[in-house]
Amino acid sequence: MERTKKSVSKVDTQNLQTLPKVELHLHLDCSLSYKVVKQLDPGITEAEYRRSFIAPAKCTDLADFITRAARSIELMQTREQLRLVTLDLFEQLRTDHVIYAEMRFAPLQHTEKGLSPDEVVHAVNDAVGEGIAATGIHAGIILCTLRHYSEAQSLQTVGLVHQFKGTHVVGFDIAADEAGFPIDNHISAFQYAKANDIPCTAHAGEARGPDSVWETLQHFRPSRIGHGVRSIEDPRLMEFLKEKDIHLEVCPTSNVQTNVFDKITDHSADKMYTAGISMSINTDGRTLSNITLADEYHTLQKIFGWEKAHFYKCNAEAIRHAFVSDDLKTDLQKKLKEGFFKE
Repeated sequence: MERTKKSVSKVDTQNLQTLPKVELHLHLDCSLSYKVVKQLDPGITEAEYRRSFIAPAKCTDLADFITRAARSIELMQTREQLRLVTLDLFEQLRTDHVIYAEMRFAPLQHTEKGLSPDEVVHAVNDAVGEGIAATGIHAGIILCTLRHYSEAQSLQTVGLVHQFKGTHVVGFDIAADEAGFPIDNHISAFQYAKANDIPCTAHAGEARGPDSVWETLQHFRPSRIGHGVRSIEDPRLMEFLKEKDIHLEVCPTSNVQTNVFDKITDHSADKMYTAGISMSINTDGRTLSNITLADEYHTLQKIFGWEKAHFYKCNAEAIRHAFVSDDLKTDLQKKLKEGFFKE
């Protein structure tokens, strides 16, 4: 039995890079490669890029981690900058053998040089269409409100999701400092989303514990939770997540960086998987965490002994909970199965 397990692990290690992958939790403004940053800011050196765009392996907390995205957002203030950053991410996804991704960002952060929020979303939406055509990778856009935003700003953001219905914009999210700001300003935006059949996810259970997840589920009613990894601390919440089929978008490396867990061996991913929670594995921010999905898979394999079946299940669950049509889900599941079981 031990020999068989080692054999399977060895095969998986060799194939992790080329396995088809799905990524649901991916911040556009945290995923700028050195190549595109150099294109947007020719004077930057690789050393400066690493200092300014990649977060330390251990930040003080989530709020500290988030500040590391500031330089990226500065370089995403024109139509062409937004286009180049989006297309760059598609190239990263292609290298990582991603077949479907949902990339998220907060459009109100990209108006410093005169673009309106509407123009920002148009620019990214057009670039996603261009990226899909160039790479064959399916992708959707999730628009984020932020914890420190006013009620009006949240309503403006969810209104953009509604306005762009039928394009590549597929859902609504709330992100940023979960521990530092209450949910009050955002309840009406999520009520608007529900009334207009807008798919929702929401960051919770990252900077705060299970109480944050309960609060988010009660007031926002999302079908997915961004992170949610501290749900493991509350058995009743774990049962509720399973009963209601709430999907958790898990980002292991990011959770160690933000001090949710002291070290990767402490992470709850394996326990949640074993408990039967619907979950996927994601990078959160490919640059901020200096990570790919293949890297994340390799870590889970090395630390928790995950095998091909674990990764297949997580990707299948990601597709099942993706904000896409049933027809596209069927196509993606077919690609996933072919890629995992082609031997």
